Amino acid sequence: PCEEAAGHGDASPPNPPRLGAFLAESQQVVDLQAYWTARQGSEHAWLGSLLDLLDAEAAGMNLARELLDDWKASAVPAAAFALADVQLLSPIPRPRSIRDCLAFEAHLQNATATMVRWRSRTAGLIDRTMRRWLRRPLVGIPAVWYERPIYYKSNPGSVVGPEADIVWPGYTERLDYELEFGVYIGRRGKDIAAEAAADYIAGYAIFNDFSARDIQAREMQGRLGPAKSKDFDTGNAIGPYLVTPDELPDPHNLEMTARVNGEVGSAGNSRDMHFSFAQIVAYISQDETLYPGDFIGSGTVGSGCGLELDRWIQPGDVIELEVAGLGILRNRIVRKAAAAD
Repeated sequence: PCEEAAGHGDASPPNPPRLGAFLAESQQVVDLQAYWTARQGSEHAWLGSLLDLLDAEAAGMNLARELLDDWKASAVPAAAFALADVQLLSPIPRPRSIRDCLAFEAHLQNATATMVRWRSRTAGLIDRTMRRWLRRPLVGIPAVWYERPIYYKSNPGSVVGPEADIVWPGYTERLDYELEFGVYIGRRGKDIAAEAAADYIAGYAIFNDFSARDIQAREMQGRLGPAKSKDFDTGNAIGPYLVTPDELPDPHNLEMTARVNGEVGSAGNSRDMHFSFAQIVAYISQDETLYPGDFIGSGTVGSGCGLELDRWIQPGDVIELEVAGLGILRNRIVRKAAAAD
């Protein structure tokens, strides 16, 4: 499923955002509400948006599947549009919440090494020497990281989708991309067992958690955060689709790639997550209710951002994140003046 907005061409979909089902084989988007209305003569409350559909839990997803199967059999032309003729939004333009984890050990190791070099050239040299000869870093990973999934809460009001411009915050000199993916919750639940967590996952999507690294390095010294290093308009790109679990047999064996202006900048695999999404959902739901439309990110795959490589993006760059089975999430970085134009 995906959210679609205004398109172009002779058969443009309507301007308000609509709930669509993407068919990869034909590169079409089926407007589920339009198809329902063509059959029934009135709209269905569950088909108003992807969030409405998820609120109906299993019954909503079953309805969407039945409609899509029926459309394939009848192929009502008025309910389908070429992908090129629609503008995709984030699957849920405003999730109920965003939690982002730190589930990849290599990312934390690499990011810490960069931070050590920033703090002191001498410390950086010692760190490199220790890694080479002793096979351990100067600053290790805290034991608590291995004990439980660490996460922070982000701003659901700053979400954008594929092809959206990311506006460079005026207070940073080092903006960074992050190669991640995540899950949407599709069923209300609390104290969810890891063995049952799969039943609460509605689907998967690519996530680019843009970060102001110079600000993050400063504010995390206060032992709280992150805050303004993560919280700025357009800072959370999610999309292009919600891919349901039946379309993604093994979410923990996905090739992940980031390209900057067409050149590969980062690559990894989701198999390296220290905690599975089932474990993460179980941990977060302890004495706390999860709701349909909540989004949970994996955190950055190892070598999946500029901080780890000490390599930095610039205004005008185009960032593409590709995760096997989940599509490509493409965004352009712009300064405020360019965004206003």
